[in-house]
Amino acid sequence: MRRLLPGVMLGIFSLLVTAQTQEEIGWRGNNTVAGGATPAVGTTVDLSTAPRVGVDRPKPQFMLHERDKRVHGLMPFQPLVDAAPVGSVLTPPPGIYAGPVVVNKKLTIDGANQVSIDSGDKGTVFSLEADGVVLRGLHLTGSGDSHDTDDACLDVRSHRVLIENNRIDNCLFGIDLKQSNNSIVRNNTVESKKPRDLGVRGDGLRLWYSNDNLIEGNTVTDSRDMVAWYSHRNIFRNNVGMRSRYSIHFMFANHNIVEGNQFYGNAVGVYFMYAEGGVTRNNIISHATGAAGMAIGFKESSDIDIENNEIIYCAVGIGSDLSPFQPNTTIRFKNNFIAYNGIGFQFTSELGGNIVTDNILEGNLNHVIQSGHGTGGLNQWSGNYWDDYQGFDRDGNGIGDTPYELYAYADQLWMGMPVARFFKTSPVLELLDFLERLAPFSSPELQARDENPRYAKPQRKAG
Repeated sequence: MRRLLPGVMLGIFSLLVTAQTQEEIGWRGNNTVAGGATPAVGTTVDLSTAPRVGVDRPKPQFMLHERDKRVHGLMPFQPLVDAAPVGSVLTPPPGIYAGPVVVNKKLTIDGANQVSIDSGDKGTVFSLEADGVVLRGLHLTGSGDSHDTDDACLDVRSHRVLIENNRIDNCLFGIDLKQSNNSIVRNNTVESKKPRDLGVRGDGLRLWYSNDNLIEGNTVTDSRDMVAWYSHRNIFRNNVGMRSRYSIHFMFANHNIVEGNQFYGNAVGVYFMYAEGGVTRNNIISHATGAAGMAIGFKESSDIDIENNEIIYCAVGIGSDLSPFQPNTTIRFKNNFIAYNGIGFQFTSELGGNIVTDNILEGNLNHVIQSGHGTGGLNQWSGNYWDDYQGFDRDGNGIGDTPYELYAYADQLWMGMPVARFFKTSPVLELLDFLERLAPFSSPELQARDENPRYAKPQRKAG
C-alpha cells in the first residue's frame, strides 16, 4: 500500500474529526433556523465547555547533572505534591527544595514564606495544571532562559487558581497564564535578574487567552513586559511596575480595567494595541523616558476611558495613532494631571474622536502635537487648564473669556521631519519660533482649541 502524503493524511483526519463533531452536537445538513436558513457548522457549539487545547510544545526534561550544582543534593518537591490527598492543604517543612514541580490535582500549597523551590536554571520551575489550586508563600527561582519553551518560574494552565504572596526571581518569564480564567494573582513580587538585554528578557506577568482575572498588588521589576494577549475583562489593580519595557501592554485585549497602579521608570506605561473598551484610572505613571518613552499609548484602539491619572516626567504623556479606530467611537480623557512631559498629547495619523475634558496641562514643553496638516480641529477640548493660557476671566466664573488656541510655528519643522527632533528646544529653533510668532512667513498649524479653558488651576482629586 502506497504511503499517503502528510497533507493528504491531514485532510482525511480533518474530515473524520469534522464528521464526528457534527454527529456529537446533533448537527445535520437539513437542520434549519428561522427563515429556513441552514446554520453554519459550529454555530450551535457551546465553546465555554470545550476541552483545553494544548498550545505548548512539550516541556523538555533535564537530568540532574544538567542543572546548576546548587540544586544537587536538594530534596525534590514533587514527591510532597504527589503524596498530598486531593483537596488537602500542603504545608511543607521550611527549606530549599529542587524543582521542577507539576500540580495536576486540586491542592492548597502554603510555604509560609519559608520554602524555596529552585530548578537549577533549567526549564520551568512550577506548573499548575489543575483547577482551584491555591499557591502562597513560596519562593520560586532558577528557571531556564529559553524562549522556545517559555521557561518560567510559574506556569498556570488552569482556572480559578489563587496565587498570592509569592516571591519570584531569577526567571525568564515570571507568572505565565495561558487559557486561565477567573483566577487571582495577588501580592506577588516578580524580578527577572536574568543578565539579558531588556527586549529579550521574558515577561514578568503574561496573560494569553485568559479572561476575567484579578491582578492585584503585585510588584514587577526588571522584566520585559506585563502583557495581556487576547485576554478580556481582567482587572489590573494596585500593582507596581519599575525598570521594565511596558508596564502593561494590551494586544487584542478588550474591556480591561487598569486602576490604582504605580509605574516608574519603564519605557512605556500602559499601551493599548488593537483593543476595544476599557478603563485606565487613578494611576501614577512617571519617568517613561527615552526615544520611545510614553505614559499611555494607543494603536488602532477604540472606546476607552482615561480618568484621573497622574502622568509626569515622561517623553510623551499621551500618544495616539489611528485611535479611536472603529467608526462612531471615542476615547475619553478626563481629570488627568499631565505635567512636565516633553509632549503632553501626541496624535499621529489622526482620525479625530478624542474627547479631552477637565484635565490639567502644566509644564509640558509642548502641550499638544498633531502630526499631519489640517487635523487640529478633529478632537474635542473643553474645560481644561492650560498653564500658558493668556486670556482673562473678567466675570469671575473660572472659565477664560476667550478660547485657548495652540498653534505650531517653527515646531512644524521637527513635527514634519522626525530627524529634526534632535534640535527640538535648541536655541536656534527657539529663536526661529520667536521670529515666526512676530512675523509669520508660513501659516501656523492649529494643534488644539479649547472653547472653555479653565482660568484657575483646579484642585486635584485624590485617586
